Amino acid sequence: MKIVDIRLGLLRTPLKTPFVTALRRVEAAEDIVVAIQSDDGRFGYGSTTATAAITGDTHSSIVAAIRHYIRPRLIGQDVDDLNHALGLVQNALERNGSAKAAVEIALHDLWAQRHGAPLYRLLGGGTPTLSTDITISVDSIDKMVADALSAIERGYTALKIKLGKDGAQDIERVRQIHAAVAGRASLRLDPNQAWTPKQAVRTMQALEDSGIAPELLEQPVKAHDIAGLRFVSERIATPVLADESVFDAAQAVELIRTRSADLLNIKLMKAGGISGALRIAEVAAAFGVECMIGCMLEGPISVAAAAHLAAANSATITKVDLDGPALCASIPVESGTHFSGSRIDIDESPGLGIRAIHGLEPLLEPT
Repeated sequence: MKIVDIRLGLLRTPLKTPFVTALRRVEAAEDIVVAIQSDDGRFGYGSTTATAAITGDTHSSIVAAIRHYIRPRLIGQDVDDLNHALGLVQNALERNGSAKAAVEIALHDLWAQRHGAPLYRLLGGGTPTLSTDITISVDSIDKMVADALSAIERGYTALKIKLGKDGAQDIERVRQIHAAVAGRASLRLDPNQAWTPKQAVRTMQALEDSGIAPELLEQPVKAHDIAGLRFVSERIATPVLADESVFDAAQAVELIRTRSADLLNIKLMKAGGISGALRIAEVAAAFGVECMIGCMLEGPISVAAAAHLAAANSATITKVDLDGPALCASIPVESGTHFSGSRIDIDESPGLGIRAIHGLEPLLEPT
């Protein structure tokens, strides 16, 4: 099964409410969609989003990387030799993980279609039902409490609380949300690198001393500050989850070796796709470290791929943060992955089971 064309499109999906963190404010999910066509008429789909503050990638850089470097290397290649095709993607240029992730997802989708099985089965099987948390964006305390209560009413049992916008209010934000949910949901705290190591320890010890036991603290300090991350991990009871500090397997090994984090957050956009994400999961499994599967503010194609990966590695990936589609005002993709509140179900459609993408704007005309 040969690759005969690779097309690009843009999919814009407004959010229900603005997504606000210590790093950015977003009002719509904007995905670059990749469609790889084979000589038997099949299409494999992947997607990515530009998160320059984290990955350094922009829409322009993603399109340029695929158009000028990855696409020419893949045309004419055999999808059945998946590892060779993935190697061509990864070696086409340095960095540019978001572009590589989108193409890798499309390759895996096409490959799984070829074998007539949902992707998660070919990645190892598992249970095709996941439960995701939901993000509570940084806002006034009253609004965050109201959003938390609304999420619980909709069936969510894990809340990801964004912090770091105003350090003086972070403790009060968590205290009031904790009091409002009254043990009905676990709290995952995420300052998005906004705290210093000492500030993180002071804040968390204040919360812990008041009887609040968050499920985890995600990336409290700058991504490069591994010593700071270790400083925090050694001084608080709450498990520390490394996110922006872990893009690849080598970084995962170093974080585990130095005991700088208790948990690792795997994201396809950071790892450069499914192959890199699998390597991180393998490292974590070897050391007995649990992982979270996360996403940027992504639409349902790449999040579906992340769900397949998590389903196939449920012994290691024990926490799910795939709320991108739940934050969108609509789900413009019909696929074999079904998003309903906190629940994500994968059916038995081959590959990712994508049947239709509504509102896709073409970026690269077929040749």
